[in-house]
Amino acid sequence: MLTISNRGNLMPPSPIRKLVPYAEAAKKRGIKVYHLNIGQPDIETPKPILDAVRNSDFKVLEYSHSAGNESYRRKLVTYYKTVGIDVDYNQIIITTGGSEAILFGMMACLDAGDEVIIPEPFYANYNGFAVAAGVTVVPVTSVIENGFGLPAMEEFEKKITPKTKAIIICNPNNPTGYLYTKEEMEALRQIILKYNLYLFSDEAYREFCYEGTHISAMHLNGVDENVILMDTISKRYSACGGRIGALVTKNKLVLDAVMKFAQARLSPPSFAQIAAEAAIDLPPDYFNTTKAEYKARRDLIVKRLVAMDGVVCPNPGGAFYVIAQLPVNDADIFCQWLLEKFEYQQQTVMLAPASGFYGTAGLGKKEVRLAYVLNLNDINAAMDCLEKALLVYSQNQP
Repeated sequence: MLTISNRGNLMPPSPIRKLVPYAEAAKKRGIKVYHLNIGQPDIETPKPILDAVRNSDFKVLEYSHSAGNESYRRKLVTYYKTVGIDVDYNQIIITTGGSEAILFGMMACLDAGDEVIIPEPFYANYNGFAVAAGVTVVPVTSVIENGFGLPAMEEFEKKITPKTKAIIICNPNNPTGYLYTKEEMEALRQIILKYNLYLFSDEAYREFCYEGTHISAMHLNGVDENVILMDTISKRYSACGGRIGALVTKNKLVLDAVMKFAQARLSPPSFAQIAAEAAIDLPPDYFNTTKAEYKARRDLIVKRLVAMDGVVCPNPGGAFYVIAQLPVNDADIFCQWLLEKFEYQQQTVMLAPASGFYGTAGLGKKEVRLAYVLNLNDINAAMDCLEKALLVYSQNQP
């Protein structure tokens, strides 16, 4: 009998997308579903980005350089300078989304059986990429009581073994929205130097910081060989379908290894690189406008959540996610119930159970992640649904 690989069996399902069949069934019943489960912004993709693709004039849609178009990489150098990151265009490899940057980084830096420490809750797909690379994820737990701040370095050190090769962070964080402080980043700098580790830094939400300042891993001194920056245009420019990311590092050996993986997949998407290059020419106030919109959404969703009886929700410093603790026994069951059995004025809300963002079994059972990617009116309507649902569910909770 034909069998599936062990890798295929171990590949985790997406906690963000696993309830999609229930949402589709609800829609077929005529229920409006507010999608707070996935980080798909409703902010319009800037017109100049789309126009750059529409107005392209070439005869052959050919392969780009495996590292990405040189013109785009040179432009990215100018972008990174605006956020205090000094790199050369040869230190940038364009990837098919930030996802490929994560996978290429793991494949180039880590061997099968190596361990990578990640503060949990973490972006669920890190698990999937680790499975693909044969790498073991070792979680170190952050807690809702302090807003999911970085765990103490002593907790990291307890997890370090001879197999530990890297730490992965997402800053600002998905799924918690936590923005790491300068002191926390400095603590990470010290530990990667002490134990000779890589630091993978996913900075997809760099532009969306509402309190405090974003400290990039590439701002840290003396760790040029250790730091691997993973980036993407998806959330920055509301261009999730473009699938253009970047791996950035000053480590020449890593770049050479990643380049071989890049050559094996030939090239990143051509049209999307054109769009991404045009994005760098957007006016400086573009991010001011979008950040103000996300901040207003954050303020509203947190205000609504903390006003609900029994709900705990820290105020996140960045990105566009919050994790809330609900007065339910099992958020997985509750989130499915919302789609299967609940409606309020022919509407319901889709959330992502937080258990799928933890590596430690049993954690996050009462928590959900909400992505505040909808407009203020829709967020209010979604919170009306959730508030009503919690009242109904509390009377019938299994």
